[in-house]
Amino acid sequence: MEGQEWLIRAVAAVLCMVLFVLIIRVRRRGKRPDAIDGMEGHDFEYFCAELLKKRGFQEVAVTKGSGDYGVDILAEKDGITYAVQCKCHSEAVGIKAVQEVYAGRDYYDRMVGAVMTNQYFTAPAVNAAEKLKILLWDRGYLDSMMEEE
Repeated sequence: MEGQEWLIRAVAAVLCMVLFVLIIRVRRRGKRPDAIDGMEGHDFEYFCAELLKKRGFQEVAVTKGSGDYGVDILAEKDGITYAVQCKCHSEAVGIKAVQEVYAGRDYYDRMVGAVMTNQYFTAPAVNAAEKLKILLWDRGYLDSMMEEE
C-alpha cells in the first residue's frame, strides 16, 4: 500500500509540473499576439526585421515606405537572398500580397519571396503562392519563430 501511495504522489507531482508549464506557455503566447495585432504597418515591418535577425538572417534592411515594389524587408540567410512583404491585418491576407512580393522579388533580384503576417492566408493566396513559389509565413509560423527566441 505504501508503494502505491508514493507512486500516486509522484504521478500527481509530475502532472502538476506539466500543467504549470502549459499555463506559462499559454500566458506567454496570449500576451504576444495582442501586442503584434495592435501594431501599425511600419512598426510591424521593423518587428519582423528584428525577428529575422534573431533567427539568423543577415543584412536585414527595411525598405522605404512608398515605392517599395511590394517588398518591406530585404535579407539574406545561408547565401540565399529574400524579399519579404509584411502584412499586419485583422483578417486573412489575400492574393494581392502574394502578387506584390512576386513582382518585388524580381525587381530586387532576390532568390526567394515571402509574405509574413500576423494572420493567415486565404485559399486563393495559398494557391497563388504555390504556383509562384512564394513562401507564406503565417501567424503560426510567426508564433513559432517568437517561441524560439
